[in-house]
Amino acid sequence: IHPEAHDARGRKTRESACFLTKVQIKDVKSRHVQLRVNSLFVFRCFILFLNIKNMEDADVLKLPVTEERAAGKRRAPGLQPEQEEAKRRRNAQRVAALGTQDGGVKLLEELVFGAEEELLERLVQDEDKQSGMLLDKNEDESGESEAEDEARLQVPRVRTAAWVDEDDELEEEVDMTHRFRRDLIKGEAESSMSKQKLQQRMREQFQKSMGGAPSWAETKVRRKKKKKKSAEEDDDEGEDEDDDLMRTTGNFVVSSDSLPSGVLRMKKCLNANSTRPSDDKLTTVQFHPSAQVVMTAGLDQSISLFQVDGKTNPKIQSVHLQRFPVHRACFSMDGHTLVATSLNNKTFYLYDMMQGRVLPVHCVRGLDEARVKDFSVCPDGDALLLSGSRGYLHLLTLKTKEVVRSMKISGDVSGVAFSHDGSKVFTNSEEGEVYVWDMRSSRCVNRFTDDGCVRGTSIAASRNGQYLACGSQSGVVNIYSQEACLNSANPRPLKAVMNLLTSATSLTFNPSSEILAIASRAEDEAVRLVHLPSLTVFSNFPVSKKKFVYRTSCLDFSPHSGFFSLANNKGHAPLFRLLHYQDF
Repeated sequence: IHPEAHDARGRKTRESACFLTKVQIKDVKSRHVQLRVNSLFVFRCFILFLNIKNMEDADVLKLPVTEERAAGKRRAPGLQPEQEEAKRRRNAQRVAALGTQDGGVKLLEELVFGAEEELLERLVQDEDKQSGMLLDKNEDESGESEAEDEARLQVPRVRTAAWVDEDDELEEEVDMTHRFRRDLIKGEAESSMSKQKLQQRMREQFQKSMGGAPSWAETKVRRKKKKKKSAEEDDDEGEDEDDDLMRTTGNFVVSSDSLPSGVLRMKKCLNANSTRPSDDKLTTVQFHPSAQVVMTAGLDQSISLFQVDGKTNPKIQSVHLQRFPVHRACFSMDGHTLVATSLNNKTFYLYDMMQGRVLPVHCVRGLDEARVKDFSVCPDGDALLLSGSRGYLHLLTLKTKEVVRSMKISGDVSGVAFSHDGSKVFTNSEEGEVYVWDMRSSRCVNRFTDDGCVRGTSIAASRNGQYLACGSQSGVVNIYSQEACLNSANPRPLKAVMNLLTSATSLTFNPSSEILAIASRAEDEAVRLVHLPSLTVFSNFPVSKKKFVYRTSCLDFSPHSGFFSLANNKGHAPLFRLLHYQDF
């Protein structure tokens, strides 16, 4: 074959390969696979070109040089047409033979690139792996960023102290045998305690006495956790009740929770003020409306707060009022303020329990009274109803410390009681008449005479709005229906309790309106407990063989009727646990 023919064919082969490569590159979506396939084609073309180019030196394909051919080469062009045609056929056959693949070329391609199907599979797998690695990397980065954001949100902000004392970090033992710290120890082994433990113990006692930590003492993180926890508990309550019901087998009908009559199950506990008994007569005992605390006050010019546990009843705090024998003291409805009045004094005191501040009120605008002695706290908590002289009732606001309106009855006021919703107020007069007032309009809506009463001494209304009790000087206590007292001019009593022989000076209903406690301060052991559903008196109180009640001036029940206490003339506050009620 002539060298020029070989050069022409090689140039055409290279041009066709470049053209195919350029055309395949235009497909952007599958450019990686197609470029590698075109490279295989180019490689095959390149092998073919080498075979053609080296054909002159190969013994197998090179034709022997003869004299005729040598002469023909040297001879000027101008061969015969038959000879040219024969020569053209021979060259075409040899080129066709060169175009077929031999076994060596095919083996070399498979070793380098593999089979054509395997090459395509490997290229597709490589692209899938690369895309998967990119997706995993992006997911890991996004997951790490989300985890960092959640951790940043959950980490609470730590408040740093404005000033740190190095002496506070020293481990110093505190002597717990001191009389001011004896109430904080739980056993004889705790004769000494570290400052940190003592601080924690005092914090626990404060929270227990106040019914939990005050809202102003909680951090924002704790408030959010508490709200979140309460929401989760509300969601789980329904499921838990259903699960408990399905786990239990047996009789689901239980006995009634109503208080039985006849004998009241109760237990005598340590006196409520055993850690600080009064030196004089106690005039007031009252349980805190929300915390497990009881308050006592008396003629020894002091007000004391005790934690009620039935065992030790430790003292929380005492407030001494100079030259102010306390006649009556009472908590506000929210339990944050304590109001105290004296016997012959126009001044009264307000004690802020949250701030520990005593505020004297020397003058009240619009009040024309020589003394402020008896009062009642309005159910809305914003006002006091003062019992004045000559039958006057004055409504005093605690915000401005002034009288907003007054009401008057015939005779002197002997007792005041609010209805359960605070819209009505019942007033008992010493003449034996009961007045019903509307607090919004300050109008008397009803008036009736207590049945058989000569002189009224006390009055009380139940919290469920069902009963009204009126005490008289003869010791008879009439129990009425509140509905009848509101609508009838001559209501008949449901029951006349005649177990007292002296004046009924104290009347108190328990929060569940199942017990009425009546007492007289004119005689020892003159206390009775009435079972209201049956209108009978419990037979086991007080105990006849042992004298411990003495002359009672005040009675009160705990917020859920778990405890019952009274104030006597010996300066003690006997405490009783009513076993029928489970809560404080």
